[in-house]
Amino acid sequence: MGQSHLFADHALLPSGWAQAVLFTMDEAGFLTGVAPGAAPGDHPRAAGPVIPGMPNLHSHAFQRAMAGLGERVGDGDDSFWTWREVMYGFLARITPEDVQAIAAALYLEMLKSGYTAVGEFHYLHHGPDGTPYDSLGEMSHRIMAAARETGMGLTHLPVLYGYGGFGGQAANPGQRRFLNDPDRFLQLLQDLHPEIAADPQCALGMAPHSLRAVTEDSLNQALTGLAGLVPDAPVHIHIAEQTKEVDDCLAWSGQRPVDWLYQHFEVGPRWCLVHATHMTDGETAQVARSRAVAGLCPTTEANLGDGIFPAPAFLAQNGVWGIGSDSHISVSPIEELRWFEYGHRLISRRRNVLTAELGGSSPSVGAGLYRMALAGGAQALGRPIGSLAPGARADLVVLDLAHRALYGRTGDLLLDALVFAGNDTPVRDVMVGGKWRVREGRHDGEETITRGFQKALDHLLT
Repeated sequence: MGQSHLFADHALLPSGWAQAVLFTMDEAGFLTGVAPGAAPGDHPRAAGPVIPGMPNLHSHAFQRAMAGLGERVGDGDDSFWTWREVMYGFLARITPEDVQAIAAALYLEMLKSGYTAVGEFHYLHHGPDGTPYDSLGEMSHRIMAAARETGMGLTHLPVLYGYGGFGGQAANPGQRRFLNDPDRFLQLLQDLHPEIAADPQCALGMAPHSLRAVTEDSLNQALTGLAGLVPDAPVHIHIAEQTKEVDDCLAWSGQRPVDWLYQHFEVGPRWCLVHATHMTDGETAQVARSRAVAGLCPTTEANLGDGIFPAPAFLAQNGVWGIGSDSHISVSPIEELRWFEYGHRLISRRRNVLTAELGGSSPSVGAGLYRMALAGGAQALGRPIGSLAPGARADLVVLDLAHRALYGRTGDLLLDALVFAGNDTPVRDVMVGGKWRVREGRHDGEETITRGFQKALDHLLT
């Protein structure tokens, strides 16, 4: 009762490509049946090959509105740290209404590119002077409203941010909208938990911003409180993104950031270490052994001049990873995967570096990258996504076989072409939680959402 169906001529299942697949979905948006070799009957038919939607494991939604504003030469050497000052200035005027409008436009853009779930690493909590809104979760509710409006799956990750540097240094004025002590942070989680727990499209986790922004005591208190609400909740943290961060951590503690984290906390599969760019061989092996997810954002990492993640060594040890669009200077899973591979081609001066043999059974690089990012992204977001199997969410993408990049390709060659051939996204239709959100490249709410985004920019840029 209440079931719906979709027939696909070709679909990417956990066991590989299958033909004549009948998907059955319940009213809550879960896949209850996946039957290869089925007869189409009179069921609706997908207009092209079906693949799982990609999880986007790292997002700062408001930054989509400032993309491109940090590309002007300043005094001295430009870096992540000078870009951060531009970001703080942009935050001075942003309102809750702006945040919702920007997030809705971003999530619509993500859906059209083939992302079907996002991890929102959300640290913009309070008013411009740092005073909490009447509702402590005002900004979080705006993010959740944007996800509902667009249909995007959401893992909401409120950020614990208490300090401005290692060892509990005082925060600077640009950070005042982010700050909570552990007690107020836990109250925020408690306020959000009932609504999120009741929605199969959402999950709740937390994100200590970085080791610069917490102390051992504050993080322990927050993790203990989170365990009382959601014992297996995802925990995401920025770590070892910049060499200055590594140097500052060494000066403070005598240890590098990843080493310090593993020495002081039990880091395991529910953790996502975002960026983890600058690691020793020993740290790389430790992260791989722990089965924590490396959260990689190649386009943002390139834009900010972070460096390149040690992927060959990490993948050779079966490390788990996924992708995110972070600052949203690009909103494309294809570009993240492409530049993950291309960065290593450039520094090694050879081709097909991150081969699927390191994490799968196929020689297809694009297919191997796509499959690994699905698995790592799903693990990082703590939801049953990233796979077209019974019990998973019905989050799927229908590719356009008439697209120039895909025409005539089948099987894993289709995924190779998806990742490495072309610049416009060959996504035709997108379903999230059993509901069509994009049909023939269009979202039902596109005009209204676009107008809201433009109104927010009119406010912020004038």
